[in-house]
Amino acid sequence: MPFDNAHPSLVQALTAKGYAEPTPVQAAILDPALGVRDLLVSAQTGSGKTVAFGLALAPQLLGEELRFGAAKAPLALVVAPTRELAMQVQRELAWLLGPSGARVVACVGGMDIRQEAIQLHQGAHVVVGTPGRLCDHLDKGRLKLDSVVGLVLDEADEMLDLGFRDELEHLLQATPPDRRTLMFSATVPAGIESMARKFQRNAARVAVATGEQHADIEYRAVVVVPREIERVIVNILRFVDAPGALVFCRTREGVNRLQMALAERGFAAVALSGELGQAERNRALQALRDRRARVCVATDVAARGLDLPDLGLVVHAELPNDPAILLHRSGRTGRAGRKGMAVVLVPGAKRRAAERMFFEAKVEPWWIGPPSADTIRTRDEVALRATVTELAADVQEVDLAVARELIATGDPERMVAALVRFQRAQLPAPEEVSEWSAPPPAPKRERVQHAQPGQAGQPGHSEPPEHGFDPNAGPQMNGAWFRINVGHSQRADPKWLLPMLCRRGGIQKQHIGGFRVMRHETRVLIHSGVAERFLRSISRPDPADANIRVVQWFGEE
Repeated sequence: MPFDNAHPSLVQALTAKGYAEPTPVQAAILDPALGVRDLLVSAQTGSGKTVAFGLALAPQLLGEELRFGAAKAPLALVVAPTRELAMQVQRELAWLLGPSGARVVACVGGMDIRQEAIQLHQGAHVVVGTPGRLCDHLDKGRLKLDSVVGLVLDEADEMLDLGFRDELEHLLQATPPDRRTLMFSATVPAGIESMARKFQRNAARVAVATGEQHADIEYRAVVVVPREIERVIVNILRFVDAPGALVFCRTREGVNRLQMALAERGFAAVALSGELGQAERNRALQALRDRRARVCVATDVAARGLDLPDLGLVVHAELPNDPAILLHRSGRTGRAGRKGMAVVLVPGAKRRAAERMFFEAKVEPWWIGPPSADTIRTRDEVALRATVTELAADVQEVDLAVARELIATGDPERMVAALVRFQRAQLPAPEEVSEWSAPPPAPKRERVQHAQPGQAGQPGHSEPPEHGFDPNAGPQMNGAWFRINVGHSQRADPKWLLPMLCRRGGIQKQHIGGFRVMRHETRVLIHSGVAERFLRSISRPDPADANIRVVQWFGEE
């Protein structure tokens, strides 16, 4: 059984939720060698930390019992930096400890403090809250911490960054000295180490390998002209078309300016910054959760603790200050087994700084230019044709009757053109941006298969890395990359891919600059002079290769 060392009542909850095996941080927490020691755990957002500290605390809270007794003073206290994160933790612990009959209460700013007081008076096994609100209840005698056997500080580094040191120390001092203390932090700066030495006893340091956090995130470094950053962001949002996107800016002013610019162009965008009141913040978050808004523009502080549905894209509008910020921001996507993309905008003058940051973060991005307006328009046309073809297969007779009347009374071509114009008007217009002529060198050299003009390339003996390509290897070609849905596992070989692409795409062998054959897909470089024509031709169904799909590669299709 995957969760061999977990408490039986938690195994029941995990099985019901469909958990097949623990994440790396959960597996580390379940290591029998740790016993009941205090823990200082460094792990990134989205790594399954909430379930991890639930797994760690259960033996102290339940012992040999399968169910909790009557709820009285809390046995465990969990402190989180933001209201959203605390509420998320409360929901996670509620289902995880549900089979054991646990009562999990949340105490956070922005909620009715009187209702929280009633819940605390009725008793709780676990209390989850933000530092300020917990201290309010503690100082007024509504929160009793003398029965706490387990205490968790979640995202402790962020709580220090937000200025909660005094509140944290106040809460820690109010709990029994023999409690078990678990500190979870994406990074372990000096302040966290100092707090650990002061409030933990013989703590074990658990550092979860960071390599796994990149597995479901595709990184892109987009070279931009500084004055075109807003326009580039518009084109990226239009091209990737993720269900949800989070754009990071450094300042409130930058957030407000970009949000207004996106809204003016027709994007459903909301802003999150420190100047918003709780009611405004709640309205913005609700718009994102019920999908009335698709784009959130935020500062680092304002975005902490966000749990957004279907977040497929993170855009760093400004270069992060250090690798930890890059990873923490990007970790908002690519969670729970979903694929995600992180796009970092890199002004030409900051290229070297960006390369150094990626190297230190152990991230290998794919260096690309911004999608052009023409590329987006071509993609729109392909999508429109596909949508119309799909809808036409299931039209009703009542719709056909209206169509016949329109055709009989007017010019069919103009009527279809009017519908096309109406459909285009629903989408924000793409922006004209500068062409990208010379990519910077990738942080790590990578083998790329190049087809010489007039001949096919040879398949490689090893699978190339997923991220980036080395533009300095082999013949140079200024072009666009396309993705084919076959790879090594389907015995993909440039020897037969090349003639197929030429036939379906209406191009010549010399227009193909190289292949990258990977496990489940292949990427091919097409000369920029024929790329748009190739895209239009290759998108048409072909009975001879009905199962082969070729799309332009920029992100998740």
